[in-house]
Amino acid sequence: MAEESLLPSHTEDVSASPNKSSSLLSEISNASTRPFVLAFTVGSCGALSFGCIVGYTAPTQSSIMKDLNLSIADFSFFGSILTVGLILGALICGKLADLVGRVYTIWITNILVLIGWLAIAFAKDVRLLDLGRLLQGISVGISSYLGPIYISELAPRNLRGAASSLMQLFVGVGLSAFYALGTAVAWRSLAILGSIPSLVVLPLLFFIPESPRWLAKVGREKEVEGVLLNLRGAKSDVSDEAATILEYTKHVEQQDVDSRGFFKLFQRKYALPLTIGVVLISMPQLGGLNGYTFYTDTIFTSTGVSSDVGFILTSIVQMSGGVLGVLFVDISGRRSLLLVSQAGMFLGCLATAISFFLQKNNCWETGTPIMALISVMVYFGSYGLGMGPIPWIIASEIYPVDVKGAAGTVCNLFTSISSWLVTYSFNFLLQWSSTGTFMMFATVMGLGFVFTAKLVPETKGKSLEEIQSAFTDSTPEDSTIF
Repeated sequence: MAEESLLPSHTEDVSASPNKSSSLLSEISNASTRPFVLAFTVGSCGALSFGCIVGYTAPTQSSIMKDLNLSIADFSFFGSILTVGLILGALICGKLADLVGRVYTIWITNILVLIGWLAIAFAKDVRLLDLGRLLQGISVGISSYLGPIYISELAPRNLRGAASSLMQLFVGVGLSAFYALGTAVAWRSLAILGSIPSLVVLPLLFFIPESPRWLAKVGREKEVEGVLLNLRGAKSDVSDEAATILEYTKHVEQQDVDSRGFFKLFQRKYALPLTIGVVLISMPQLGGLNGYTFYTDTIFTSTGVSSDVGFILTSIVQMSGGVLGVLFVDISGRRSLLLVSQAGMFLGCLATAISFFLQKNNCWETGTPIMALISVMVYFGSYGLGMGPIPWIIASEIYPVDVKGAAGTVCNLFTSISSWLVTYSFNFLLQWSSTGTFMMFATVMGLGFVFTAKLVPETKGKSLEEIQSAFTDSTPEDSTIF
């Protein structure tokens, strides 16, 4: 089947430029249907819950250790078992989402989160505490990839980036909220508060639609157009969009009729998108994100910065970067924001390394704390701008529906392992060399900048089928996505 019969031509976007503003307003209006708003709310609550889970341990460490008489080793295990859960969740996320669908998988993740928070809130010893944290990790390991996929498969092309970025922004909201609340709320009460997003989500799950692309994949073609009408509005003409989804799904199945299962992902034609997804999603972790997130207090204390001031300013800057990312992701594009974000994270790591070097050698003692604070703010602000949400957006866009589950498992597994490696080794690396540690992180972000500049395409304003076909079907002369 020729690519022209499957996808809208690229010249249509150019010739239609006089009507672009009215078209965008129309798509925004169409997207603002109740089912889409409810689906977006579900995704945002999931991201908020993720932030609450990540932000829980930092402000509660001393009180939990005191109340349950835990050793440092006990609490360290409680904190790190989240990563074990992430890895377990990553292993099953793709297969689960493909097997039972996006909505039923969201049911499972929210139930796991609720059980996890209740186990922590009512824990009398370390075993129930660890069980709760493990269940939360499994849930996050599944939902961190599922959330962006679900929203990208529902949203119109011109809103896909903004909707996914705004949803991911709620991770920062949850993280910042728990940092602040943890200083004033008892740890058991904080765990109860952490369950609120999941309690909000559960009744909404009865009213949100299943992904039309998953329905096409599992042979429920008759439901696709009805779901799209539900999402875009009853008066919308969704026949072309439905036809494109159904035809492209059939096209993919015909191409790979002899190739089934997980290892279908490892065909040569998927090598580039798989590499892009794995590298982009793992890069923040290998670039020091968990080191900065979990040990910010250590960084500030080591360089003479007030932890309270540092936490507040860093949270404000990260949220501001996230808001800017939401505003510009569908205007300037994913690739441009990624490059700016990676450059900023590189400079943040470099400045942190320099501040440690100056502090160690007793140089510029009055300016070193300011430089350290600014470097951390630059790092988190840059992360919020692009490297926080955009790798997940791109990963949700570039894989055809038949390998999306397997790709999610691989990407999620790599980022979970990367997260564990950095979290586990960070204190050892700081003991070896604080300056050297952040120079390593700066090197990773520098290489990431080059990788993005050379290999990552722009996906703004294109349908999912158009993006995926350009990766897997196009010859060099018609790869207009690059």
